Amino acid sequence: MPHSSERRLVEAAQADRRQFADLYELHFDRVYAFIAWRVRDRATAQDLTSDVFHHALASLDRYEARGIPFLAWLLRIASNKMADHWQELARARGIPPPVESFEPDYEELDRQAALSRAVSDLPDDQRRVVEMRFVEQKSIREAAEALNRTEGAIKQLQYRALENLRVRMGEEA
Repeated sequence: MPHSSERRLVEAAQADRRQFADLYELHFDRVYAFIAWRVRDRATAQDLTSDVFHHALASLDRYEARGIPFLAWLLRIASNKMADHWQELARARGIPPPVESFEPDYEELDRQAALSRAVSDLPDDQRRVVEMRFVEQKSIREAAEALNRTEGAIKQLQYRALENLRVRMGEEA
């Protein structure tokens, strides 16, 4: 999106908070991908992504473009939310917090966002198998039991889903 178009969306949202939905829709996939890649837990990634957008909406009046894309501001908020999350976990476990850089790789974010959209567009049974196997890290047997299918059916669904994803992501099978 051209910077001037994004700036108009930000200005509209600053004037009328209901317009923030456009910014949310525009940047949700990248923010979620940025967080999910690092925390590797779906529920935590969803919670932190929600926190990022709540914080951004509450702080919208303080955002100044200064030539920096709105996404960069959102990712800085995400970095801070993740750092807070790791510190809270470390404190609860009585261990020192990890020292990790959360600087975004925009090309990787775009790829992850595209993959997330491609998974969302899969047929329901294929999408569910991909989520169970690769997000929830369930075994073939666990997925089969949860979906009331045979292990062979789960393997076939997984194969078809991965083939679909390869095509959708522009990779050769």
